Amino acid sequence: MTSRILLAAAAVAVLTLSACADGGDDTTAASPATTTTAEDGAPATAEEGASGEHSAADVRFARMMIPHHEQAIEMSDIILAKQDIPDDVRALAEEITAAQGPEIEQLNRWLEEWDEPGAHHDGHAGPGAGDHMGDAGEMRMMDGMLSPEEMQELVDSEGTDAARLFLEQMIVHHEGAIDMAQDQVEDGTHPQAVELAQTIIDTQQREIDRMREMLAGL
Repeated sequence: MTSRILLAAAAVAVLTLSACADGGDDTTAASPATTTTAEDGAPATAEEGASGEHSAADVRFARMMIPHHEQAIEMSDIILAKQDIPDDVRALAEEITAAQGPEIEQLNRWLEEWDEPGAHHDGHAGPGAGDHMGDAGEMRMMDGMLSPEEMQELVDSEGTDAARLFLEQMIVHHEGAIDMAQDQVEDGTHPQAVELAQTIIDTQQREIDRMREMLAGL
């Protein structure tokens, strides 16, 4: 009698262990089916997903800021080619060129990565001619951009008059860039583009303050 009870208990124990093992196999087999990767169409991390996001606002910011920056560099090149320009004005022009050149390169890289048309894809003239482009190729005067006549006035000026005109024009130009950058901070979705816009706001506002001080000293 005792032997039959022991055998029955052993059989129950074997069945219980077998059922537990089977359940563990099912859980293990189900795990791969719930795993997602970037190759499955879902981002592997939240950071990776955010870095690739962009919107129409980001594209507009890049396509408009490129020619805006290009004109600022052109203005700086004009003043740097002149004689009798105060050293502080010359130093500012060099700083503008050094800062905005790499920003143009970054904006162009983003447009390429986003598979979006470049800033000059419609064949309009370069920054000196005041080319201005908005969404869907709409042309409009971007804030702070100089007209061809204003650019020529800077070319024709000399010495202190040229320095004063450059500062007055660049203040307005910077104010326009800040307005566009503020739109990007408010409406943009690409984190790095929004960060660049904030950098433009901070940098160019400091330069505006410097230029006003320079004008007061001329």
